[in-house]
Amino acid sequence: QVQLAESGGGLVQPGGSLRLSCAASGSIFSINAMGWYRQAPGKQRELVASITNGGTTTYLDSVKGRFTISRDNAKNTVYLQMNSLKPEDTAVYYCNGQVRRRDGVRLDYWGQGTQVTVSS
Repeated sequence: QVQLAESGGGLVQPGGSLRLSCAASGSIFSINAMGWYRQAPGKQRELVASITNGGTTTYLDSVKGRFTISRDNAKNTVYLQMNSLKPEDTAVYYCNGQVRRRDGVRLDYWGQGTQVTVSS
């Protein structure tokens, strides 16, 4: 099996910073794209940022210039550095990985989510 475990959420004041981490473990052969999604109360889940195993990144327009996604392929870990946080960034953040398992099966896996709250 494969597990994704997030860490790094919490409460921060507007203008502050947080760094989220997501480590994948288990029967992993390779991971293609990894990404961070978020879901605020009453809203649909949205893609915040993604990164391929080659390092190509994409960002939600509202976070460009404030958030940076990166990954360590050797550790099967993806990070999200969030700066200049705004109250509208408040949400549960989920990581996602497009995993090819050692048995050859390809599936999307999700973490359990970590709460980010931006409030004074």
